[in-house]
Amino acid sequence: MSEKKIAIVAGRSDTAQGALEILSRIYSPVSAEEADVIVALGGDGFLLKMLHRYLKLKKPVYGMNRGSVGFLMNEFRPDDLYERLEKAEAIELHPLRMEAVCNRGEKHHSLAFNEVSLFRETSQAAHIRISIDGVERIAEMVCDGVLVATTAGSTAYNMSAYGPILPLGSQVLALTAISAYRPRRWRGAILPHEATVEFEVLDPLKRPVGASADSTEIRDVLRVKVYEDRSLWSQVLYDPEHKLDERILREQFAH
Repeated sequence: MSEKKIAIVAGRSDTAQGALEILSRIYSPVSAEEADVIVALGGDGFLLKMLHRYLKLKKPVYGMNRGSVGFLMNEFRPDDLYERLEKAEAIELHPLRMEAVCNRGEKHHSLAFNEVSLFRETSQAAHIRISIDGVERIAEMVCDGVLVATTAGSTAYNMSAYGPILPLGSQVLALTAISAYRPRRWRGAILPHEATVEFEVLDPLKRPVGASADSTEIRDVLRVKVYEDRSLWSQVLYDPEHKLDERILREQFAH
């Protein structure tokens, strides 16, 4: 069995740094540019940061949980890493692209592997118009916010907002309201993955709205466009017994 060249990156926590020290003694890590695989030690948030950081390298990322939830991570075990990497199964993720225009005319572009969300900035509820592929679908949503989630991100903020859990490979996106007051009882929508979602903030001076793409936040947006960028991809590796699609399926039957 040929040994893959691995890069090892870790979060700042003592737990992650301790794991980095252990693995560095056992294996011979190289730089991310030289590596065949990038091993990420931390939690789900750290893994997302590494997907963003190394997106252009197009190197597979293998996460081991040294954080809290670790839904997107494999179990941490220092032994047999080369064998685990050889047997690991790859899932290809395409990020969402957010294009936002702010009230001073600034334009921002950001990527999200989990979700793009809009959220009210003050005690005033947000008023947001929603269009899908150029067709107005909701003239005015009164809410705390609204989000678009990928299949991988459907078990994150989207699930907390009672959005649907999406199976991997289903080629869909979740459009989910956050504490919607109007329309009453609107439960969100499941959209084809090639859909373009556009949000327009109504009354932005009285009811300012921010937007976020994963960990990138922008304030005082007027318009936000969201779509899946199929030209970009990242591979995440999973042990066969910890496949992400199986975890997503289990979440739908969790008590």
